Amino acid sequence: MPETFLPILFALAVAFALGGVMLALSWVAGKRTGGKIKLSTYESGMPLLDRSRKRLSIAFFLIAIDFVVFDVEAAFLYPWVLVLRDGGWPLFWAVMVFVGLVVVGYAYVWKKGGLEVATQVAARRSGSAVP
Repeated sequence: MPETFLPILFALAVAFALGGVMLALSWVAGKRTGGKIKLSTYESGMPLLDRSRKRLSIAFFLIAIDFVVFDVEAAFLYPWVLVLRDGGWPLFWAVMVFVGLVVVGYAYVWKKGGLEVATQVAARRSGSAVP
């Protein structure tokens, strides 16, 4: 029985050894080429013209979270479509409850103004409160 696991253990040992060698080579190369230039911030090979730490609006992150939530919902619908004929009506109604809950969540986000980034950014720039 242990003979069947020997190829897997050998592959794991080779993978760990190769990873260790790559890390060691990266560390050695970093020590040899270190200095002020290496620690400087750059983008696309050009020095930065502005500071690297800028304030970002939280509205963009909220939109991203909403997108991920509704995108995951769409990912759950693909397997459902593949087994819909086998599952019959009970599966159909179970997924309709799921879609209904997602629609309620979408309506809540819409009512709270979570999808209106432009008005939030404009209100923040003018100094007024967002409704």
